[in-house]
Amino acid sequence: MKILPGAPLLIVLALFASVGARADNASEKFTYVIVHGATAGGWEWKKTGKFLTDDGHTVYRVTLTGLGERMHLNSPDIDLQTHINDVVNTILFEDLHDVVLAGHSYGGMVITGVMDRIPERIRHVFFLDAAVPDDGMSILDLFGGAPRDPSRIVDGFMAVPWVKADDKPPYNVKQSIKCFNQPVSYKNPLAKALPVTYVAFVPADKSAAERAATDKSRQRAESRGWTIRTFTGHHVAQQENPRGLATLLEEAVGDQNKPVSGKPVPAAAK
Repeated sequence: MKILPGAPLLIVLALFASVGARADNASEKFTYVIVHGATAGGWEWKKTGKFLTDDGHTVYRVTLTGLGERMHLNSPDIDLQTHINDVVNTILFEDLHDVVLAGHSYGGMVITGVMDRIPERIRHVFFLDAAVPDDGMSILDLFGGAPRDPSRIVDGFMAVPWVKADDKPPYNVKQSIKCFNQPVSYKNPLAKALPVTYVAFVPADKSAAERAATDKSRQRAESRGWTIRTFTGHHVAQQENPRGLATLLEEAVGDQNKPVSGKPVPAAAK
């Protein structure tokens, strides 16, 4: 930093104080709680989590009941509320505060419920190419309602082509339809005041504008005044560029919501 001769002492001190503040912010360590998407598990976020841990942060990669290494608990009775409880209880029983909460894909439904339940434990929220529901919405509501093809539901589970019986761990597993048709609660004013970043994963061969035109969750995020960011990659970009995504999660923690319709951002969000 270059200081001109004769600069007033107060200005010089202010400049050094500013540099010091930026340095402190860059070195601040956070507690991340990451929630995976449908049919996946915490394993999908292992590499991103390791980069964050290597950088000095604390990371919890929650695996939702019945999925990943908890597939032995799988049941058609598991629902969205079960998964919300998984994350809420991780935060409460680990006694976590000032949490940076991140959800991918279906994980957006889960973290919405977590925000509604324990907003006082949360510092910042990331929706990573994730579902952004309104109060009373299910993830099926976001995609036009229940499947019209009855073959998409087998013995109470959603049938998806990427779940294969002969895969070797780690792999995607079947998931109860109740996770997809149960509505979520998003009523708590403190939850709605939390600072949130929506990250759209945009394939390299598609423009951000083209992607935004069909992304209902992004549109809902924009209407709430959330910060919008883009990240190059497909829907599982965390596996394509885990270092890049870890860096984004570190750099964007300070994002703040924008005022909506001329109304100031609630004090709890600042």
